[in-house]
Amino acid sequence: MTASSAPSSSPDLATTAGKLDDLRSRLAETAAPAGEDAVAAVHGAGRLTARERVTGLLDDGSFTEIDALARHRSTSFNLDRERPVTDGVVTGYGTVDGRQVCVFSQDATVFDGTVGETHGEKLVKVMELALRSGVPLIGIHDSTGGRVKEGVVSLGTAARLYRLRTQLSGVVPQISVIAGPTAGTEAHQPALADLVVTVRDAGTLYLTDPQTTAQVVGEETTAAELGSADVLMANGTSHLTVGSDSDALATVRDLLAQLPANNRAPAPVVEAAGTAPDTAALDTLLPDSPLGGYDVHDVLAGVVDPDSLLELQPDFAGNVVTAFARVDGRSVGVVATQPLVLAGALDADAARKAARFIRFCDAFNLPLVFVVDSPGFLPGVDGERAGLLRQSAPLLYAVAEATVGMVTVVTRKAYGTSYVALGSKNIGADLVYAWPTAQISNADAENTVSAVHADTLAKAERRRKDVDALRASLLDEVESTLVNPYAAAERGYVDMVIPPSETRRRLIDGLSLVERKLVQSAPRKHGNLPL
Repeated sequence: MTASSAPSSSPDLATTAGKLDDLRSRLAETAAPAGEDAVAAVHGAGRLTARERVTGLLDDGSFTEIDALARHRSTSFNLDRERPVTDGVVTGYGTVDGRQVCVFSQDATVFDGTVGETHGEKLVKVMELALRSGVPLIGIHDSTGGRVKEGVVSLGTAARLYRLRTQLSGVVPQISVIAGPTAGTEAHQPALADLVVTVRDAGTLYLTDPQTTAQVVGEETTAAELGSADVLMANGTSHLTVGSDSDALATVRDLLAQLPANNRAPAPVVEAAGTAPDTAALDTLLPDSPLGGYDVHDVLAGVVDPDSLLELQPDFAGNVVTAFARVDGRSVGVVATQPLVLAGALDADAARKAARFIRFCDAFNLPLVFVVDSPGFLPGVDGERAGLLRQSAPLLYAVAEATVGMVTVVTRKAYGTSYVALGSKNIGADLVYAWPTAQISNADAENTVSAVHADTLAKAERRRKDVDALRASLLDEVESTLVNPYAAAERGYVDMVIPPSETRRRLIDGLSLVERKLVQSAPRKHGNLPL
């Protein structure tokens, strides 16, 4: 039976039994609003239906659907001839691991998942419900945009949705799954969410479709070239890429497990399970040469709970790692520079990536752990002309604005503004630890000698003295007096110089101390984030 066909025999609506039969018949139609053939086509493509995505995400039997029987009421372009139930989106609420969430899942088998008036009203209702109830919002996107046949109504709906997304921001976590083609006015919905998960080979996300792109700017392209999973990871729009619908749902559950329900709830704390990490290995991790590389993931493996690290945007701005993790069962946000990429130097992409993550963690009460080994911001004419100052300023703003507990570990290089920006004491970190290998200074020893002793070296050269020997002597002096953790510790910029193997224990103690940190902020409407 198709969505538009009538039942073979009509129930007797004059009786209660008949009315119940009628209700069952109507609800049965919601399982396949575009017909069983459409469901079979979805399964044939190796994908889940919109409804299956919802039930696969939520705990068994917990889903309560709202507006299941909604139908559009548009008559333009003969739309009244086809009025399937749900109008292309499944909405409601349920639980994930026992915690309440609101959810919607767009159905591409109904009008390609396009958003008309009724579809949009359903989205508005479930978003408002998430806002009022203070629970996370999960959106599963599979929509080619506004429903053109309904005219300007779809634009008005998009505006309402953008406004609601903004109102939800910082109040409840918003997670978007790109499960199918998502474009046009629907493309900005996930862009306004907090976290984006993309299904490889199925999900695409772009603003302007290939046909319009070709017509307007004369560029022949494809949906994949505009917004495939690889494109979205490379440009930082998507946070995680997965292989299937089921993987996406499992990833959403993992993300939710790291997050509180809303901005008033504390960061989740679970009982630490499993074996402790190998902290002793940290004492021999760093190479003796300051030019030697190492993987910051190896540092984190000796600090956070085993199997708890969930890295975001791993293929974007790899010189900084942003991740959720647990330390002794407590959820934290981790920001760590990666010496294997650009030697850990910060560029515009890395600064923006870190800034947005820091603001997200701060909004939802996740303490921040900084792991720092950075020679500074990446120098270069191209970067400066492209606005490195403007694009990196949000990182300074985000760290200075944060009110959650912040604990910093300096493993090696912490030079110049990157030292300041990455959780330094005076910008707002509560506790700063340094390894004995730390080099905290305005610049490295070589550049410091060149700047401080330029006249001495020039004079030695004029007098034909051994300049190389003099430079080596001056390097030793600078390293012993300036470029080490002890000069910073003497002035209180470092709270403690610790053996690397003690890092996890110090983090556990420090995070416990700042768990209920109190900050009195000056009253204001909002700050002016340097975008």
